[in-house]
Amino acid sequence: MSRILLVRHGQSEWNADGRWQGQENPPLTEIGRQQARQAARAVGSIDAVFASPLARAAESAEIIADELGIGPVITLPGLMERHAGTWQGLTRAEIEDEYPGYLADGRRPPGWEDDKVVEQRILGALDKIAAAHPHGHTLVVSHAGAIFAVEAHHGGEWERLANLSGRWFEHVDHWSMGPRVHLLIEETIPDQL
Repeated sequence: MSRILLVRHGQSEWNADGRWQGQENPPLTEIGRQQARQAARAVGSIDAVFASPLARAAESAEIIADELGIGPVITLPGLMERHAGTWQGLTRAEIEDEYPGYLADGRRPPGWEDDKVVEQRILGALDKIAAAHPHGHTLVVSHAGAIFAVEAHHGGEWERLANLSGRWFEHVDHWSMGPRVHLLIEETIPDQL
């Protein structure tokens, strides 16, 4: 059985600013780096670390791997966050100004990556990880949108996700969803996706 702990990265500069990141690449804040160091103490025993190539996830993974003495961190493009189209880099207030009513109505902007595309991309990356580590415990540092996509695929209810929180997933003949995990004592849950 392959067990994967899929977690969200530490706080980024745009998390701190309340900006939608999508596939843009803001770095971690110093708080984000501290969160990753603290999270390493709660991860437990793992055999490998994978990450999205976006800086906020890759750096979080590197910090955790260094703290645990595991490496190298392997990055997979399939683990990247959803492309948020023209909303990337905007705050909720800016989105409301430029796209009035879209957030309340659940509408999305031009360039928004479709749910099914995100789901297939993330699940494909997790399949590769499970194939490479069929009997191990693996940490995967990714993004809230990626975790939401996998949870939705398994019938999970949408619920905000703190930095360095995530969920266990198991793979034997198929994927199954385990419990949510909060690696930090003090969680930071941003107001946006």
